[in-house]
Amino acid sequence: MGSLNVGNLGEYLREQRRNAQLTLRQLADAAGVSNPYLSQIERGLRKPSAEILQQLAKALRISAETLYVQAGILDERSREEAEVRSAILSDPSITERQKQILLEIYDSFRRENGSSRTSGTKDDNNGSKPSG
Repeated sequence: MGSLNVGNLGEYLREQRRNAQLTLRQLADAAGVSNPYLSQIERGLRKPSAEILQQLAKALRISAETLYVQAGILDERSREEAEVRSAILSDPSITERQKQILLEIYDSFRRENGSSRTSGTKDDNNGSKPSG
């Protein structure tokens, strides 16, 4: 089998597994995948689905978005956006309504600054001081 250009993901997973002081078998069991399959992912021979990456992230106690970026499923900007959303949604000190309002404001700012994926334009005032 040839490499599927997912070697970086495999190396990253192996590093995270070692940092968590888990054996290949322990991580495979925790994530609900087979030992050989996880080994093939780590060696860059298999490209796991987003669902498998999520299971691995949960078992490693790391962000699934980080694994998605490593696997090429998400770009860096999308990961950053997902992390902001996750931080807002997981904050126990604010209400659900406040979380929704914060997300609406965040989306509004991203649209205004041309940062959303639907708008490819750059901010016209980039680097200048705001007026008013």
